[in-house]
Amino acid sequence: MSRRIIPLADVSAIPDFAGAAAAPSGLLTDTLARALRDLRISVTDRCNFRCVYCMPRDVFDKDYPFLPHSALLSFEEIERLARVFVAHGVEKIRLTGGEPLLRKNIEFLIDRLAQLRTPEGRPLDITLTTNGSLLARKARSLKDAGLSRVTVSLDALDDALFRRMNDADFAVADVLDGIAAAQAAGLAPIKVNMVVKRGTNDQEIVPMARHFKGSGVVLRFIEYMDVGASNGWNMSEVLPSALVVERIAAHFPLAPLEAHTAAETAQRWGYCDGSGEIGVISSVTRAFCGSCTRARLSTEGKLYLCLFASAGHDLRALIRGGATDEDVATAIARIWEARGDRYSQLRGSASAASREDGPRVEMSYIGG
Repeated sequence: MSRRIIPLADVSAIPDFAGAAAAPSGLLTDTLARALRDLRISVTDRCNFRCVYCMPRDVFDKDYPFLPHSALLSFEEIERLARVFVAHGVEKIRLTGGEPLLRKNIEFLIDRLAQLRTPEGRPLDITLTTNGSLLARKARSLKDAGLSRVTVSLDALDDALFRRMNDADFAVADVLDGIAAAQAAGLAPIKVNMVVKRGTNDQEIVPMARHFKGSGVVLRFIEYMDVGASNGWNMSEVLPSALVVERIAAHFPLAPLEAHTAAETAQRWGYCDGSGEIGVISSVTRAFCGSCTRARLSTEGKLYLCLFASAGHDLRALIRGGATDEDVATAIARIWEARGDRYSQLRGSASAASREDGPRVEMSYIGG
């Protein structure tokens, strides 16, 4: 019998905007003085892969109750909410999923978002994370619509292993074709994310580094995370990023690089011969909560303040209930100003353990 993990559509609160309005100033901060700068928008909860660490097939089978189209935020609703978030200080928007390229006419949404400007008049950094399955055919249209950059998920170069991990019989060569098409279209710099699961694909670390070294692609290794409840996460399957760096450095000498920004999630390492860089994202062994500036908007309009959150805030109910932009701005301000999330820093503590008894948002629902 398949397990059932239902997306968190029924545990979200409708935000409050009663009382004094909170006009956007671009200076919004939370209880830990973290600004709101990045917004990740999930445009679909569906994916054509069944990766074992995200959407395992025994849970997300043919009978899984994905959201009906009417529940999804329309492109107009996404643009409206994005405009308010930008007024509050958001400078970067990442489209995610599920697999975002499955959302029909995604280029129309990108075009709308690319026309937004910060209060200072700067264009936004519009990015997208994809499994690469549709990238070869859509890279040019995404660039033409205004997409700045793309991040591609790729967990192995060995084709048989990759097919087992995506559990959709999708070939590595097709993902590599998508990356090449994105490079040709000018979606740069391209980042490739590899989720490292000890005992499953960690033997691919050095081959991946060798393949992308000197290519202009930035390869990043992500520690296998305890997101949601459907992937059977176990700490024994986490390979610490320090060991990833150690393995690569044994073949290709590395030197640490400075972060581009204080809120950057990846630690950067450059090849000593100048042929590029890698990054490691260590959300299990080296928490970066203290500089987190990210908010997440689910495909049906729930605002989550942490990748490890257990509940969201229903912005769709506000905008479909007749709230004005001023009302929405006030609600977002109150939500962010009350934010104190820092799960990765508290992992293993009593306060973090207590959340295990409640519902947990799934990676496929909120995006990475």
